[in-house]
Order: sequence, then C-alpha cells, then structure tokens
Amino acid sequence: MATMVMESIGRVFISRQQIRQVPRLLTEAAPSMPGTVTDSEVPAYFRERYVSMGYRPLDQSWRYYFLSLFQRHNETLNVWTHLLAFLLLLVKLRQLTDAVDFVNDRHSWPLLILVLSSLTYSGFSVLAHLLGGKSEMCHYLFYFLDYVGVAQYQYGSAVVHFYYAVDETMHRSMQGLFMPTATILSCLSCLGCCYGKYCNHTQPCWVRKVCQVVPSALAYMWDNSPVAKRLLLWSNDDLAVAYHFGQVAFFLSCSFFFTFPLLERYLPGRCDFVGQSHQVFHVLLSCCTFCQIHASYLDYVHRRQLYLRLHESGDAALFVGLYVFTLVGCALITAFMLRKVKHVLDFKVKLK
Repeated sequence: MATMVMESIGRVFISRQQIRQVPRLLTEAAPSMPGTVTDSEVPAYFRERYVSMGYRPLDQSWRYYFLSLFQRHNETLNVWTHLLAFLLLLVKLRQLTDAVDFVNDRHSWPLLILVLSSLTYSGFSVLAHLLGGKSEMCHYLFYFLDYVGVAQYQYGSAVVHFYYAVDETMHRSMQGLFMPTATILSCLSCLGCCYGKYCNHTQPCWVRKVCQVVPSALAYMWDNSPVAKRLLLWSNDDLAVAYHFGQVAFFLSCSFFFTFPLLERYLPGRCDFVGQSHQVFHVLLSCCTFCQIHASYLDYVHRRQLYLRLHESGDAALFVGLYVFTLVGCALITAFMLRKVKHVLDFKVKLK
C-alpha cells in the first residue's frame, strides 16, 4: 500500500515538473521574436493616444505577426478578448443548432444572421488587431474589414429586433421602411468608419471620432427602436426584456470607453499592455452581443404567434437578401477607400 502511494506521489511530482517546463520548452521551440518598440519607433498612424510602449516593429514576416498572438505587446489583449468571444460564439451557435431548425424554419433566419454577423465582427476584429501592424497598407486593409464586420453586425441587430421584438403598432407603421433604412445606415456607418481611419493622421482626432461615432450612433438608435417600447413597458414575466436591457446597458458602457480613453489618459504609462479603454470596450461589446443573442432567442421562442402574424412567408428571405446587399455595399465602400489609400501611399513613395 505504501509503495502504491509513493508511486502516485511520484507521478504527481513528475507531472508538476513537466508542467513547469512547458513555458521554457515553448520558448525554445519558437523562433526568435523581435521585441516590442516605443511609439517613437513606429509611424504616426500606428500610435494610439496615451499608449507609449509595446508596439510591434513593422515589416516583419507574416509568421511573426501570427505568432505575436502569444507575445506580450499592446494589442495582445485586444486580440484575445475578441478571439475568446469568437470561440464562445461558435459554442453558442452549436447550442442553437440543437434547439433551432435553421434549415427548414425560415423564421429562424434572422436569428442566424445575428449569430453569423457576430462571428464576423469578432473574427475581423481579431485580424485587425493581430495583423494590422505589418505595414501601412495592411493597417488600412484589416481595419476596413473590421468596419465591415461592425456594419453587418448592426444590420444583424436590426433584423432580429424588427422581426422578433417589434410590436404590432410599430410594425404596421414601419413595414417596408425599417429594414431598407437599416441597410443604408449600416453602409453609412462603414463609410464613416473607413473615412475616419483614412483621415486619421491628417485631421484632428475628434474628426475621426465624429466620423465613426455619429453614423454608428444613428444606426444603433434606429436598429434598437423596436426594443425601446418594450423596455419602457417591462414586465417581470418577460425574461427577454431583461436581456434586452442588459444588451443596451452593455452597449452604452462600451460606447463610452470607445469614445473616451479615460484609463490611459489618467494612468499614463500604466495601460500600455493591460487596462486600455479599448480592451474594456471589447469585453463589454462581447457581453452586449451575448445578451442580444439570448434575448432574440427567447423572443424567437415565446413571441412566435406574434411574428408569424406580422411577417409574411417571404420576409425572412427578403431580409437575407438585404443582408447580402449590405455586405456587397460595404465591400464596395472598402474597395473605394482602399483605392484612395493606395493613391496616397503611392504619392508618398514618389516623394521619397
């Protein structure tokens, strides 16, 4: 008996020793990684306000930027917050497929659009923060993709709210107008964000914020208007409204941290790696998304008699078509803005 106990203790001790060696083994196996640099060592368009350390050097190999996922730099948590959200969204989608027939039930398609748009915006955000530091062109390309993700997520929010959360009076007055307007506002949001990024380093910082925040705020208010009345008439027996209230509260909070970098400003030098307002923004936005998905699922289940009466059989397919139209429109906007960026970069090369 004593021998068996000693053998068990020995195995545990060996396992603990092996676990402690994992970081060293990974370091030895990985290729040599250049260290991070200060803000003075990168071009102005890479610098974030009040963040002075932890920038990755430019013009490294693609492998370096992919492996920087495991390196400590000022974008590490921005990458991981949305990467973890992306993985959790995949789990959520898997759970929903067990409960919802996305293939045969057309009325479930708006919910599927919301989940897919959530996966898209979080995935594009990961790419932007992970790979956008390679070069100036990559910086614009991946952040423009990030804005496409945001725009189509706005559309996804609009479609679930108008399909599942709307009341009969509002649906009667806004039918035929709500979703086309949501499509236009999503494209304008993409355009505003791309233009704000394009003129970021030739105009004051507030110009970028206005271009990004104002169209997105208009889209948000329009997209969430079907929920507003239910929030005002909140009853305890409507659990979905509690989650709608949660998604509104999380969104307003994350909008504040996106607009005002308070943490970096009042703690200079202490938020270069951890504690940036944009990191908090990512976490709160992810919480908003999960509340929104669950609220929409509850509406899909419990308000079925209402939306079956309000929406015709072809509405879901029409809204899917508008979703594709939104994606195409945002892609064209991105291509147009990338062309403008290329002209600017080519002009810089000629000046050299």
